[in-house]
Amino acid sequence: MSLIDLSKNVALGIDIGGTNTKFGVVNHRGEVIEKGNLRTDAYETVEQYIDALYENIYPLIERHSKERTFDGIGIGAPNGNYYTGTIEQAPNLPWKGVIPFGKLMTEKFSLPATVTNDANAAAFGEMLFGAARGMKDFIMITLGTGVGSGIVASGKLIYGHDGFAGELGHTIVKPGGRKHWSTGSEGSLEAYASATGIAITAKKMRAEFPESMLNQYPEDAINSKTVHECALKGDPVAVEVFRYTGQKLGEALANFVMFSSPEAILLFGGVIKAGDFILKPAKLHMERNLLPIFRNKVRLVFSELDEADAAILGASALVWEK
Repeated sequence: MSLIDLSKNVALGIDIGGTNTKFGVVNHRGEVIEKGNLRTDAYETVEQYIDALYENIYPLIERHSKERTFDGIGIGAPNGNYYTGTIEQAPNLPWKGVIPFGKLMTEKFSLPATVTNDANAAAFGEMLFGAARGMKDFIMITLGTGVGSGIVASGKLIYGHDGFAGELGHTIVKPGGRKHWSTGSEGSLEAYASATGIAITAKKMRAEFPESMLNQYPEDAINSKTVHECALKGDPVAVEVFRYTGQKLGEALANFVMFSSPEAILLFGGVIKAGDFILKPAKLHMERNLLPIFRNKVRLVFSELDEADAAILGASALVWEK
C-alpha cells in the first residue's frame, strides 16, 4: 500500500492586522518556509490592498510551486466570517462595510481562500500545530491589544448561526464598570484583561501610590511591558496591577468553563509574558468561582506557538481544517 506524500503540500497563511499584514508559506508540519509583511493601512481601497498582496506574495508562490503544491489560502482578519468569506464592519481596517474578501482573493490568486476572524485562526493553529493537538474541547483566549477568543467543542469551532460566535472579550465581567474606548460598553473583559486595559489600570494605580516605580515612566510609556519590568523588580503596585487583571480574567474564565466545560483554556498573546504574575491569580479566581463539579478539571495553558509566526500558522491551518 502506498502512502500519500503530503510533504510537498503547502498553504499560504495571511494574518490581517489593523496596521500590518503578515503572510507566509507553511507546510503540514507547521514550519513557516518563507514569510513577509506589508502595511495594511497604506491602501485606501481593498482592491489596491489585494493588488499589493499579490505583488508581494506571487514571487513566493513562483519560487515554491516548482517543488511544492499550494492547497489554498487561509486568512485571519478582524470580523472575518468563516461562513461567507467576508470581512464585515471591521472597526480597525481602512475599508468599511461588508467586503467579499475570500472571493476577491480566489479571483486574484486562483486558489481557494478561507476566511475567519483572527482569534479563531489562532485556535486552528493550536489545534493543528500547538498545545491543543489532540484536544476536542478547549477555549483559546488571545490577550493582546484586545481580547479575542475561539471556542472549540467536540472538535469543532463554534461559529453560531451568523459566523460571529465567540466574542468572549466583549462579555461583561463588571456590570457598570470601565467604559470601553471603542465599543462604549461598560465593564467588558477586554477593558480589563487586554494590554490596553492593563495600561489603564496601571495609570490609575500609580496615581494613588506616588512611591511606585511606575511613576518613573512618562504617561505614554506605561504599558504591559513596563508594568512587567516593575513587577520583576518587586514593585508591589505593578504586582497588584497584574493580580487585579488576573482576578478579572479568572472570574470571566469561570463563566466560560461553565458554558462549554473545556479540557483546557489556552492563553496567547503579549500579555502572557507576565507569566505567573497573571496566571496564578487567574487560576485562583477561576477555581474560586466554579461550581464543585467543574473545579480542578480545567488546565490553564500558555500557547506553544512562536508568537512571531503564530498568526501565519493559525491562518494556514484553515486550509487543512476542513
